[in-house]
Parts: sequence; C-alpha cells; structure tokens
Amino acid sequence: MNLTISGHHLEVTPALREYVLTKLDRVTRHFDQVVDVNVLLTVEKLKEKERRQKAEVTLHVKGKDIFVESSHEDLYAAIDQLMDKLDRQVVRHKDKLQDHHHATAKRLDATGDVI
Repeated sequence: MNLTISGHHLEVTPALREYVLTKLDRVTRHFDQVVDVNVLLTVEKLKEKERRQKAEVTLHVKGKDIFVESSHEDLYAAIDQLMDKLDRQVVRHKDKLQDHHHATAKRLDATGDVI
C-alpha cells in the first residue's frame, strides 16, 4: 500500500501523520486490497471561520477510486469525520464485490446441496 500524506498551507507534523495512520488502520482492517492512499490536509484562508480545516483522501482500490472530503474548525475532528465517511464507503464497496447470489431452487437437490 502506497501512502502519501501532504499538507497545503500547513506543515504535516509527526503527530498529525501518526493520527492519520492510526485512523487508516480501521479502514485497512475492513478491506485489505487497498493499492494507494493520498491524504491532503488543508487550511483554507478565505473560508468561513468554522470550516477552515479541511481533510480529503483518495483511496485507490482494485477497480475503483474512492474520494472523501470533510471540513471542520478542528483538523483532528475533520480527520475523524473523514475516516468515518471513508469507512462507510469502503464497507459498501466491499459488499458490492461479494457474491450475494444464491443458487436457484431448481438447482438444489433434496438435501439442499447444489447439483
């Protein structure tokens, strides 16, 4: 898994980097086929006061790119919201990949096994 954490108008401190890594562990625990992760942490200069801190992530998995962004007045809270949204999207993507089709009734024998 390739991981890139970058900052725009802010320096990515080791504490921020470690916080993002611990939050990403939850996502990779649910879905281990992650190819590439790009995290961008931004401080908006001209936005309204309460939504200046912004975090966004692009997650490249096999067959799909997942993009999520979140804004908050606190960067750590923005990262928390971001990872919650990302986790939901990754679980939804994983559900779509799984085979939910069942064998039809005419293909089952008397014991319930597929013929």
